[in-house]
Amino acid sequence: MVHPQSPSEAAPTRLRESVGPVGTAVIAMANTAPTLSIGIGLGLISLDAGSAVPAMVLIAAVLVLGIALAFSRLNQVERNLGAGYTWVGRTLGPWLGFQCGWAGLAGTTIYLAYGSQVCGSLVLAFADECHLTSVLGLALNPTSIALSTIVGLVALIGLTYLALRGADVVARIQTPLIVFEYLVLIGFCGYAAIRGTHHVALSWFNPMTAPTAKLAATGIILCVYCFWGWDSAFTLTEETHDARDSARAGFGSIFLMLGLFLLAAIGFERYFSLDALGANGAQLLPYLGTQIAKQPFAALPLLAMLFSSIASLQTGVVPNARGALAMGRDGALGRLWTHVSPKYGTPAVGTLLIAGIAAVIAVLGIGIGTLNQFITAMATSVGVLVSGYYGLSGLACAWRFRSELRDGVWPALRSVILPLISAIGMLGLGGYLAVSDWQSVNSFAFNAQNGRFLALVPLSIVAVGVLVSAWAKWGRKAPYFASRTVAATTVPHLEESAL
Repeated sequence: MVHPQSPSEAAPTRLRESVGPVGTAVIAMANTAPTLSIGIGLGLISLDAGSAVPAMVLIAAVLVLGIALAFSRLNQVERNLGAGYTWVGRTLGPWLGFQCGWAGLAGTTIYLAYGSQVCGSLVLAFADECHLTSVLGLALNPTSIALSTIVGLVALIGLTYLALRGADVVARIQTPLIVFEYLVLIGFCGYAAIRGTHHVALSWFNPMTAPTAKLAATGIILCVYCFWGWDSAFTLTEETHDARDSARAGFGSIFLMLGLFLLAAIGFERYFSLDALGANGAQLLPYLGTQIAKQPFAALPLLAMLFSSIASLQTGVVPNARGALAMGRDGALGRLWTHVSPKYGTPAVGTLLIAGIAAVIAVLGIGIGTLNQFITAMATSVGVLVSGYYGLSGLACAWRFRSELRDGVWPALRSVILPLISAIGMLGLGGYLAVSDWQSVNSFAFNAQNGRFLALVPLSIVAVGVLVSAWAKWGRKAPYFASRTVAATTVPHLEESAL
């Protein structure tokens, strides 16, 4: 049995109670990056799902809400910044718990890698809109993956520094960015939904109208991935004044995303033909701006996407470092990840390490295809990881609270049935997509469009996770693996923010 840490032992990993309900909600909403997800994601999803994008959004939302119920219920009884890693480890065993935490860490780090490239590309595209096409003879080409990577990594360095200052600082910076994003998004997509000439069809809400089952599964996985980020509220649970703030922020961001996604999906399909949707793909929202307004107002959607990419990069660093801290203080990762800045009360070393690893991945990604191909490949691969992470968390909730099946309809639905259905759906979709990708080609190629490459990215991450967890158990002899039921890490009384 693992014994809780004494206060003196826990002190080096203590985080400050610095985030209120508004700050938690802001970070969760910024991490879902609705403007960026809509601007890039919906166009790419339409390439798979055709006109059935609203159906894919609704199915993904139902699955995500079931997992959100699981997170909320588990957080009620165990307030831990490790979230799924801690809950799955305690309920289903440390091996699965470690994989749950590892998938979250790897998925977010990969996102930071290609998200920085997206940010760099958007900076260059906005510079082009401002008629700044070159600097010192260097062409500022937004389609250049190398130049986009360099610009994006400069942005990542600055945003990482701000993340080191604390979650409350991040929340204050994000608030005006989010307000601007949402106003632009609602204004332009709302106009398209009202003034579009294509009639709303029931087929848009029928998943069976997707061209193939594989493309439907890909569309749903990408939609789940677009919702991803709401759970960052639960990694802040030890820094919030009230544990219920995490659940409120998580559910609020999901419902807000659902409304915005449906508005945008219907607006796009009302305003554009399927051919136009497919042709503009990852530039769909900026393209809408040019079709509706004249400059300089036509550039507002592009600026909103740039703000959204900045927000999601910054808020992506915050929960990932806290997940690594949770794993480090259990011994599942090295002690290096547990260092907390005495000045800011944040996981400083983990924050810097994650940003550094993301930078390396971004540089390595330069050679595997165009920027759009790299984005699509990584989004699909991370989507498979996210589906596994969410699925395990849903199973943990259903098993841990199975006794509530006898406590009435609502407790049974909330704690067991809905999380279990969502978990099965998530795991089934992820597994099906990985198998389908593998079978889609006959040989492997180090290319973003190769099916076996797409399947091997998440599988390789899981394989590395197994090796790291084996070392943690037998090499490091981590307390996390001492027994099937892992004792909860004691959360000490948290000091008030000095910022």
